[in-house]
Amino acid sequence: MDFTPTEAQAAARDLAARIFADLATHERLRAAGTGSDPELWKALTAAGLVAAVEELGLLGLVLLLEEQGRTTAQVPYAASCVYGQLAVAAHGTSEQRERLLPGIGDGSVVVAGAFPAQQGVRPSGRGGLTGTVPVVPWLRDATHVLVADAGRRLWLVPLGEGTGIEETELTAPWSAGRLTLDEAPAEPLGTDPRPAPDPDPAATDPGPAPDPDPGATDPGPDPDPGATAYADVLATARTAFAGLQAGVCAGSLARAVAHTNTREQFGRPLATRQAVQLRAADAHMDTEAIRVTAYEAAWRRDAGLPYATHALTAAWWASEAGQRVVHTGQHLHGGAGADVEHPVHRHFLWGRQLDAYLGSGGEVLQELGELIASGD
Repeated sequence: MDFTPTEAQAAARDLAARIFADLATHERLRAAGTGSDPELWKALTAAGLVAAVEELGLLGLVLLLEEQGRTTAQVPYAASCVYGQLAVAAHGTSEQRERLLPGIGDGSVVVAGAFPAQQGVRPSGRGGLTGTVPVVPWLRDATHVLVADAGRRLWLVPLGEGTGIEETELTAPWSAGRLTLDEAPAEPLGTDPRPAPDPDPAATDPGPAPDPDPGATDPGPDPDPGATAYADVLATARTAFAGLQAGVCAGSLARAVAHTNTREQFGRPLATRQAVQLRAADAHMDTEAIRVTAYEAAWRRDAGLPYATHALTAAWWASEAGQRVVHTGQHLHGGAGADVEHPVHRHFLWGRQLDAYLGSGGEVLQELGELIASGD
């Protein structure tokens, strides 16, 4: 394994770091609240940092998301790249790629993701989807939603006719909404428009998910290519959001280090206290664990190797270690860390939101154990 970025990946990462540093300032973040920053989004898309993701691969995206996480920049970058750019590029038809990828790349099309699979969402058999998704991150900014239904099939739903959006009451660092589908027009992602499942609402168990290992050798017959696409997109999302969490944690820790080096107690900087040093060291090791497991899962996907267990491992570290790090970052700020207007509080909110997104630590650990036990 070699996680050294290519020249193109390094250049994109450095460009993203400059854009986020220049535009994701504390003042602009306060003004954006839980919404997005249109000027920042325009700068990212104009720089080609969305369109380039297909070429940069998942490892390249993870590097870029680290830079977003360091600043907690308010843009739907991770969502649109994962559920839009990478999902359509990997699983869309040639017609879908030609029609959708240019708009996703220039930012005029923003794709949110209704993931994991929603047991209450089912195709009607009349070309539409019906059901409710309680929480969809960045729904307010989206033009389309990639929906995973009860059968783990992927559908692209343009927001408009047959869709309803309500703001959630959750306190979140980014916008989220409740999506209602009422015979909403939808197109299957890819070339797998299978007949609608049994409309019996009690028949919601899709059965075990196939291993999201598109590069596995001799996988045997695939009874459900759509479900395999679902598993790949979910594993990709878990890896990408683990990279985002690594950046959130790194930013939180950097703020804590700066604070403890300048804040004095009894005539000495807090950073000279052994207890502070040990707490910061543990947070650093946790952050590195999130980063390296995300890098490994991303590298394996880009190399066409099995990566299902690696994506779950990265998601587990992002959840369990992520919450430890952002708690440490807040704690080492002392009383200032309890101020909801302080920049470190944003890292705390992002870290806690990400630690449960796409499965909490316990949930992904159970899924990982079942996958290992199955031998897949």
